[in-house]
Amino acid sequence: MNLKKLIDIMAALRGENGCPWDREQTSDSLKPFLVEETYEVLEALDEKDPEKIKEELGDLLFQIVFHCRIAEERKEFDMSDVIETISDKMLRRHPHVFGKTKFKSREHFRKYWDEEKKREGKKRES
Repeated sequence: MNLKKLIDIMAALRGENGCPWDREQTSDSLKPFLVEETYEVLEALDEKDPEKIKEELGDLLFQIVFHCRIAEERKEFDMSDVIETISDKMLRRHPHVFGKTKFKSREHFRKYWDEEKKREGKKRES
């Protein structure tokens, strides 16, 4: 897996000698593209076409890398921070896989998941 290659491509596109269109984009100007690519992934999934799914997931990933690059330029966060954040979240939300917690049922797990999401939301608000 070579996520660094894509990150480097984005850095070049946004760099001093990069693409004028890419350089002028902002998180706000990219919102419609993020939505469009998400819908295209959903359409590809409905069509059950692995090649199209792969292509559309790539386009969506490119949007994520684009937004991360803009945030990195603003010194807010970078792709590593995003990956670390989601990794930590999934570890927390799956203690039955990555810890010693046992759930009696799917419903019990789902209740835990929902409570964890609420705790995370309250943490962000404070």
